[in-house]
Amino acid sequence: MIDKKNVIEKEEKAVLVGLIHKDQTEPQAQEYLDELAFLAETAGAITVKRFTQKLEHPHSKTFVGKGKLEEIKNYIQGKDIRVAIFDDELSGAQINNIEKVLDIKTIDRSDLILDIFARRAKTAQAKAQVELAQYQYILPRLRGMWKHLERLGGGIGTRGPGESEIETDRRIVRDKITLLRKRLAEIDKQAFTQRKDRGEFIRVALVGYTNVGKSTIMNLLSKRDVFAENKLFATLDTTTSKVVFENTPFLLSDTVGFIRKLPHHLVESFKSTLDEVREADILLHVVDVSHVNYEEQLGVVNKTLQELKAFEKPILTIFNKMDLYEKQTFDEWLEESTKKEILEDLRERWNSETNGNAIFVSATERRNIDVLRNSILEKVRQMYKVRYPYKTAFLY
Repeated sequence: MIDKKNVIEKEEKAVLVGLIHKDQTEPQAQEYLDELAFLAETAGAITVKRFTQKLEHPHSKTFVGKGKLEEIKNYIQGKDIRVAIFDDELSGAQINNIEKVLDIKTIDRSDLILDIFARRAKTAQAKAQVELAQYQYILPRLRGMWKHLERLGGGIGTRGPGESEIETDRRIVRDKITLLRKRLAEIDKQAFTQRKDRGEFIRVALVGYTNVGKSTIMNLLSKRDVFAENKLFATLDTTTSKVVFENTPFLLSDTVGFIRKLPHHLVESFKSTLDEVREADILLHVVDVSHVNYEEQLGVVNKTLQELKAFEKPILTIFNKMDLYEKQTFDEWLEESTKKEILEDLRERWNSETNGNAIFVSATERRNIDVLRNSILEKVRQMYKVRYPYKTAFLY
């Protein structure tokens, strides 16, 4: 793992920076900064101020305009603010130029996500996947972010005769990427063998935006204790359990959460983890219905599933956190008949959108979990009938 001496240190104060442009409205920009603040909190930082600017497109040298950069500089002077976090990817030159003006550490959304992944990685596979993504992120930025190489610890530093320092570093990073890809290829082979050894069980995978409650639902369905907390990317490594509903066995996997603007290096690096999604027979798409932009999050996941060529699989959409949705939607003066009408409209809409494959639950209150179990059982049995028509007598 690349040691960046903690991109974000515990309780490090930060400012956030985002753009409002033709493809991103002001409400969208603020919502993205809400998510960026949650990412920063997950990494251990404290957000003290947000800055936004309306621009047609990012400034080529400093991302925001010079005036806005001066405004940020004036704000942070005299305060114990140690990092500026930008909501979009920055080039190495942009990072270098911004740091010259602000004189504090500057990172972008991708770097922040990579930092969180590095902290969360526990297994050799996850660590190798994150390290590969980090090196792929760094490689095109070497020239612009030269002084950032101080953060790489012992990973980079050997100098070869007849080569400039930057070319030496590029060669070392490329060699490291090659080695990590070979290591992950071996892990992929082992993982593929393990998946083949699971026999003829139907495979079900939980997917969804990060922090929607997949791990909590995994715990309820599998009756095991999978790590779950109210932070982004609590799950990095796929957890698979054998589950039996009414004498019908199947394999249930919890997978890494998706997020908008997910660094493409991570998608590539986590290929073996995402293979659980590709190779699943049935997908359980968990949605946090209480989130103000849950529809956009649902769209982000569906787009990612399309990119993984997994969108055509049978999908059961689980609208989780109904308890929070009702608290946010209903006030104490609302009549019961109106509440029922609102809930019925919600159910009818999404049952229509999903061809009747929508379930509304509260995992924390265990509400509608029996209905969820029965829906999963029905889909699993249907899949067994199609795949093994002469071996399903034991399922009933």
